[in-house]
Amino acid sequence: MAEVSDVLMSVLSTIRVPRPGDRVHKDECALSFSSPESEGGLYVCMNSFLGFGSQYVDRHHTRSGQRAYLHISRTRKAPEDDENSGSGDPPKKKPTRLAIGIEGGFNVEQEQYEEEVKVVLFPDRQEVTSDDLATMPDVVRERVSLAMAGLMSADSVSHALQVQQWDGEVRAESRHAVELKQLNNGTKIPPSGWRCEVCDLQENLWMNLSDGRVFCGRRYFDGSGGNNHALLHFQQTGHPLAVKLGTITPDGADVYSYDEDDMVLDPKLPEHLSHFGIDMMTMEKTEHTMTELEIAVNQRVGEWEVIQESGATLRPLSGPGLTGMKNLGNSCYLNSVMQVLFTVPDFQSKYVSNIDKIFNEAPSDPTQDFKTQVAKLGYGLLSGEYSKPAPDPGEGSEPSSEPRGDQVGIAARMFKALVGRGHPEFSTNRQQDAQEFLLHFINMVERNCRSGVNPSEAFRFLVEERIVCQQSQKAKYTQRVDYILQLPVPMDQSTKNEPETLTDFWSSAAQAKTTATKTTRFASFPDHMVIQVKKFTFGQDWVPKKLDVSIDVPDTLDLTALRGTGQQPGEELLPEVAPPPLMTPDVEVTGILGSHGNEEDDSLYSPLLSPVLDDSTVSQLCEMGFPLEACRKAVYYTGNTGIDAAMNWVMGHMDDPDFSSPLVLPGTSSAPGTTPTESISEEHLATIVSMGFSRDQATRALRATSNVLERAVDWIFSHLDDLESMEVSEGGRSAAESEGSREPPPGPKVRDGPGKYELFAFISHMGTSTMCGHYVCHIKKDQQWVIFNDQKVCASEKPPKDLGYLYFYRRVTE
Repeated sequence: MAEVSDVLMSVLSTIRVPRPGDRVHKDECALSFSSPESEGGLYVCMNSFLGFGSQYVDRHHTRSGQRAYLHISRTRKAPEDDENSGSGDPPKKKPTRLAIGIEGGFNVEQEQYEEEVKVVLFPDRQEVTSDDLATMPDVVRERVSLAMAGLMSADSVSHALQVQQWDGEVRAESRHAVELKQLNNGTKIPPSGWRCEVCDLQENLWMNLSDGRVFCGRRYFDGSGGNNHALLHFQQTGHPLAVKLGTITPDGADVYSYDEDDMVLDPKLPEHLSHFGIDMMTMEKTEHTMTELEIAVNQRVGEWEVIQESGATLRPLSGPGLTGMKNLGNSCYLNSVMQVLFTVPDFQSKYVSNIDKIFNEAPSDPTQDFKTQVAKLGYGLLSGEYSKPAPDPGEGSEPSSEPRGDQVGIAARMFKALVGRGHPEFSTNRQQDAQEFLLHFINMVERNCRSGVNPSEAFRFLVEERIVCQQSQKAKYTQRVDYILQLPVPMDQSTKNEPETLTDFWSSAAQAKTTATKTTRFASFPDHMVIQVKKFTFGQDWVPKKLDVSIDVPDTLDLTALRGTGQQPGEELLPEVAPPPLMTPDVEVTGILGSHGNEEDDSLYSPLLSPVLDDSTVSQLCEMGFPLEACRKAVYYTGNTGIDAAMNWVMGHMDDPDFSSPLVLPGTSSAPGTTPTESISEEHLATIVSMGFSRDQATRALRATSNVLERAVDWIFSHLDDLESMEVSEGGRSAAESEGSREPPPGPKVRDGPGKYELFAFISHMGTSTMCGHYVCHIKKDQQWVIFNDQKVCASEKPPKDLGYLYFYRRVTE
């Protein structure tokens, strides 16, 4: 023991006690999914606080030189019977609050373990227990004991990121409540017998707190609920607050703010109710609160039988490529997307086949490295190391006569924290849209693969849009990059090669508004085609709703007929002249940048013509509550093609950082009345350059679109002809010096091939909207459909292909 004491004394200066703000990784290995519960336990470096499984701790010791590790191992305790535990504890209660980890909320099971902790010294793996420390010198005992205690008491990173105490009932005070104006109209509300004033509905009734009128609530996705009359009353009167009748008790009631679009608190609720003759202290609850309705939905997740194939006895599967993923709290959207992506060969070869190289090149803190964490996840899913049956529920519970299908699986906490960091939605434990996460992850792959192989190219394709002016019969061709083919519901027109009619199209040939037709086709066919069935839409009142429809989805697709042809022989193109700009009356502008102008030379500017602005469309958008400048931009950028196109633009750009900023004209770097943009984002430049364009081209695109990456990408693909002719200065040389050696700039990196595909995976959604409910994916493995339902992995008997949300096809090669 004296020898061990000497070793500890020699490394004492490297042993740290965790301080507030230190990231302690004591639940998960940085390079694998080993944990203290895994065979061999987890080794936590007592200097960096990084955790490593037994297969990677020697690597870290060799690379870092650190010798002292805290070894944590846990063995599961046998669970007690819930109904009769013998401990005197009552049975588990059903949740009464839409919350996690607090009284009345959903119970977050904390599995019970026997825990063993000791210090291990490398490279000889000498072990030091707490009892051993008692015999060592005071300076060693105190320092090491303090470090051990600090590590064990510190919150791990995964625990801190996991919201253990989430309360969905916490509501903000309405800004209208304190100064709410109530009409003295003599209205008195009886204690019962309420009816909607419009349709006589007797349930889901809401009383407006301004005028005391009673109307039915919103219609739910399945047709139940109400008929939207309370909402319509707000739209007609602007009276913002309503209380749900039947939920009023001495403790409070459900109050909704239509203006704030959320459940709110009304601190003056007793006073507001008394105005209409309602005494809170005598009222009794007769209706489900909104929280209770949401709880019921959360508890019914397991009842969506068709998509989860709950009615059949499914055969559990395990092995390489058949690994389940734990649900970390509404993380099923992430689980489903990543299961499918690592079925694609490009992602397998990029991250899993090169895992040793990736790990060897990983930075000192691999938990923060994108490539490392993606490789770790991919290996975890494909290797089969974690594809093991979950432990038996334990003694005291009845053995199941049916196979459960649950696996130990992997908990991708570190991955989820990294890809969600800084994102307002994906950093939370709220449910998300799987399609939005897919695009978010592809965007991260693009940013992290600026050099070398980029697996997202498997999904990238070009779209060709052909617009024909009906007055001049001249055409315009543009291209844009995309990753997902979106099809609306109903899809009766989606697969037909029919042109779309554009009214009020600005024709550069006629120099006037006219009618045009637009045809959208593929300019290239990707190796893998993702199709989104747009089941989520907006009603006439702009309330999101889901269309529960069954769609006949083919196992094979032939999209050959939808390939674009480009300019046809003898076809004339529309002149490349920008439409007249939208300007505010108080701004004096001499011209706008034409298609061949530049910021240094205004000689090619087109003269300022009368503003092109459909005031009625702008007004309609403003009436829906959107900012004026956003409405103006929507009308401008859609070429005055009507309210539908403008509304689509608004919905697609609501998350833009400059959504409400004044319009920036094409070719200028700033809005009227502002100073020019000082710099172009280097990150945006690198992203566009990684797609195959030069830095000069990327700079021009960003300047033309106010430094907004998504708009710059669209812009660059619609100006390919101009970009090919622009002067490119290389290595600091002038254009003249490089004229002789200059080659045409490379085009976008897209793969192309036959347009024939076969279905290999689909993701299904259950629930009223993408922001709630549950996601499940089905993947075809060796001609057998497999259902991945978080930790459950089973052979699929009846894959519900007609109820999918995202469909994944791969190219069929003849």
